[in-house]
Order: sequence, then C-alpha cells, then structure tokens
Amino acid sequence: MVFSDRVDAGRRLASRLQHLRQDDVVVLGLPRGGVPVAYEVAMALRAPLDVIVVRKLGVPYQPELAMGAIGEGGARVLDSRVLAQARVSEDDLRRVETRERAVLEDRVTRLRRGRDRIDLHGRVAVVVDDGIATGSTARVACEVARHLGAARVVLAVPVGPADTVRHLPEADEVICVTTPLGFMAVGNYYRDFSPTSDEEVIALLDAAARHQQHDRETALPSDSDTDVQIDAGGVTLAGHLHLPERASAVVLFAHGSGSSRHSPRNRFVASVLFEAGIGTLLLDLLTPEEELDRANVFDIPLLAARLLAATRWLSTRDDTAGCRIGYFGASTGAGAALVAAAQAGDQIAAVVSRGGRPDLAGPHLGAVTAPTLLIVGGEDLLVLDLNRQAKARLRCTNRLSVVPGATHLFEEPGTLAEAALLARDWFARYLLPAAAVSTPERAE
Repeated sequence: MVFSDRVDAGRRLASRLQHLRQDDVVVLGLPRGGVPVAYEVAMALRAPLDVIVVRKLGVPYQPELAMGAIGEGGARVLDSRVLAQARVSEDDLRRVETRERAVLEDRVTRLRRGRDRIDLHGRVAVVVDDGIATGSTARVACEVARHLGAARVVLAVPVGPADTVRHLPEADEVICVTTPLGFMAVGNYYRDFSPTSDEEVIALLDAAARHQQHDRETALPSDSDTDVQIDAGGVTLAGHLHLPERASAVVLFAHGSGSSRHSPRNRFVASVLFEAGIGTLLLDLLTPEEELDRANVFDIPLLAARLLAATRWLSTRDDTAGCRIGYFGASTGAGAALVAAAQAGDQIAAVVSRGGRPDLAGPHLGAVTAPTLLIVGGEDLLVLDLNRQAKARLRCTNRLSVVPGATHLFEEPGTLAEAALLARDWFARYLLPAAAVSTPERAE
C-alpha cells in the first residue's frame, strides 16, 4: 500500500480509529511529519490536537546512543541498563538533560505560540506519527504521554515493519494501517513525502484549536467541513469544502500539474485562509481517469470550464450563495484560474497565483478584472520571468510578490508560510467586509 500523502494517510488511519470516537481522546502528533497525519485523525474523531515533543538524552561521549529521553512537564524516561554500562554520573546526566530540556522548551514555545499543553490526566492519548521504522521515538512518546497522566495510550501510524509493530509494550494498543514485507524507509510508502515545516505544524494546531472552540460554542452545520461532489457537465468532480460560521467569502483552489485536493501545500494555505475567516473549496479539476492522460493537465480551457462549474455550484448552496468568490491557482492551475476569472468577470473578486503559470492564460490576461496577486519564489528564475511578462499584460489591479530564497514548490523553511500570509492578506483585503479584516497589510 502506498499513500498519496500525509493527508491520505491520516484519513485512512482515522478510519481504523473510529472505535475511539466515544472516548475522552487527545490526539498527539509527533512534530513535524506526524502532525498532518494527526490533524486528520483529530478531525475525524472530533478530538483536540496537540503536539508531543520529546528529546533523546545521548550518552555524553557517544551522543547517538540514547540513555533516556525527556518530554514536557518534567517527564523523563531513563534506560538504567545503558546508564550502568556507560557509567554515566549524576552530574553528566544533569548536564545533558539541562541542555536538551532547553532545546525542547524552545521548540515547544515555537510550536504552541503560548498555547497551554492539553491536560492528559485520565484521558486516552492517541500518539500519531507518519510512520515508524525502529519505533524508538514512538516508544518514548508513549512513555511520556503516560508520565503526563494519560489513562490509556494508543500508538497510531500509517506504516511500519511488522516486527516493530508487534513489540511496542509502551502502548496499550497499536494501530497500523499497513505492515509491508521487506519494509524500507517510511518515505517509500508515500507518493508525496515533502518535508513539513514548523509553520505548517503551527497552522494545523491553530486550525484544530479553532474547530474545538467552534464545537464548544455552537453546533456547527454538518456540511461546514465536508467532502463534496460537483457536477461539471457530465463528470463528477471531488472536492472538500470548509466554511467558517456565517461565511462571507470562499476561495476555490485550482491545483497544479501532478497535484490534487490533498496537496499538503495547498491544504496549508487553505488552513491559513480559514483562520482569517475565509472559506475554502479544494477540488480536483480532473477525474482519476482523465488524470491518466498527461495532456489534460495542460488543457487550460478544460480546467477553466471545470472551475467555472464549481463556481456556479457554490451559487446553488444556501451557505455559499451570497459569498464573494476568489481563485487560488498553483502552477498550471494559475493559468486556469485566470482564464476562468476573465470569463466570469465581476463574479470573481480576487485571484492569487503561487508559483503559477499565468502565461498559460494567454490572450485572456487582458480581460481579467479581479485584483490579481502573483507570488513567485526568488530562486524560481524561469517562472519568475514568465510572471513578469504576464504581469505586463494584466490591466486589472495587480502585484508581483517575490519570496526570497524560495524555489518552485516553496519547500525552503518559512517560504510557504510567507506565501500563505501574502495570499491571506490579499484575499482578506478584497473578499472580506472591511470590519472583518483584522490582519494589517503586509509590506511586499
């Protein structure tokens, strides 16, 4: 079994954890890669999401050899056998722990941004990672969760070797979606195993906290965060609609070549927009069968027509009919977004392109009326040049924002977060009522 990405893995894992829905559960993601998986589990179980941060305590003269580990709240797990064999003194242990605890606390502060750790006392702790190999980190995380008061500890991972999964006594229950024979590295079982940044972890924690707050304050509409199907002229498109309460704006995502509505990069951007009070519709503009023909990925008129069909679909729903609409396009999806915006006229209130190919909109560029932001990585030189040429052909309000140090996929630390904030501010300015805009315009 191969997972599309961590989102796909999280949803498949969540389906194996439905027996916990009635329990008092806290989902704990191991940063960084475990958090996108844990987010999907937390959403499916309607449970709070937190991180569980652990640090290895290495033997002073052989740091790669673990003599124990630490976690938050003073949690400490020691390996008495290693301590005895390595003859580690109390002073040596104290020095290593002091150093590693400073690193741990700094990381916790960065990820939680002042948010308190969720209390585990008497609750079921579901520890989630994107996969295990030796299982050493997962073991420590389970022990730390128990030290922090968890009444029961469940370890949940999408993939791991069978021998390791069978021998994890630190957990009361182990759930693993697949245990392939001849196990290799965890990343081999994902088509997209892109690195997860601290910024993505923070955004997911924020989004999960907002879900919990909404659940406490009001009964959310059942369709506020749901998979949807859209009729687009004889074909059915799959999408995911996420609406804040009393939504006034929705952004449709047009994905690039080789991507889908499960794209971790676009999901990250979508979570940032949602935090600003903007609804999102992530959708696949091609059916699985159509994706097999590579030419369809570059059929800009077809993709634009599908985007317009999704726009019309939004107008038929009671919860989105009055919303202002924006388009977010990545790679080839940006060309489709601009063509659709040109054809829809004033129905579209704003467009943002991230690492996009606006040049693929060709003669339609001059007909776009929606304010358009082009975001390009400073190291994506070919695409940057194409965006400059496209900008010169736009007649609408427009801006080109260059993110220093970013390449085409914005994989460098902090660059995707910078692009997401630029998009958020642009959409907030042109989609939200003036009274609802709480984020100041960023210097660009």
